[in-house]
Amino acid sequence: MNKKFEKLLIHFITENKENMYRLAFSYVKNTENALDIVQDTIHKALTSSETLKSDGSIKSWLYRILVNTSIDFLRKHKRIQFVDDKTLELHSPAGEDAYPDMDLEKALEELPHAFRTVIVLRYFEDLKIDEIAEVMNENVNTVKTRLYQGLRKLRIKMSDEILEEVK
Repeated sequence: MNKKFEKLLIHFITENKENMYRLAFSYVKNTENALDIVQDTIHKALTSSETLKSDGSIKSWLYRILVNTSIDFLRKHKRIQFVDDKTLELHSPAGEDAYPDMDLEKALEELPHAFRTVIVLRYFEDLKIDEIAEVMNENVNTVKTRLYQGLRKLRIKMSDEILEEVK
């Protein structure tokens, strides 16, 4: 790995460590596992840096590794962990987006991985559609379709929950 790229990668990781942790935590709902996933992601990035095509795609390249590592972890452990409000608040970085609306988080959790990943990357991690396509190794139109279908499912789910609360 050349020194220039190594410095760029380390700088990007340092600047985005909270976002990387939060994304990993959104998959595994456990502090230790999320930290392990971030550590594995960094290790994989450092050892496979030659696969990066350009310096400009560090973000999407690293997020793809993180998402794939998270999904691999879930497949390997075949478990889902639930977390209470207090624990989630403890792990939200100060000054960053907090997700106080647990109905939204619950509705997001019920979406299939493909839809949830697109929505989280777009609205919580602020990636562009083409960056999400690169992260997920999918066609841009596929990402757009999943985003709109996921939002529709989320909207329906949230509307149903509101109607239940009114009754």
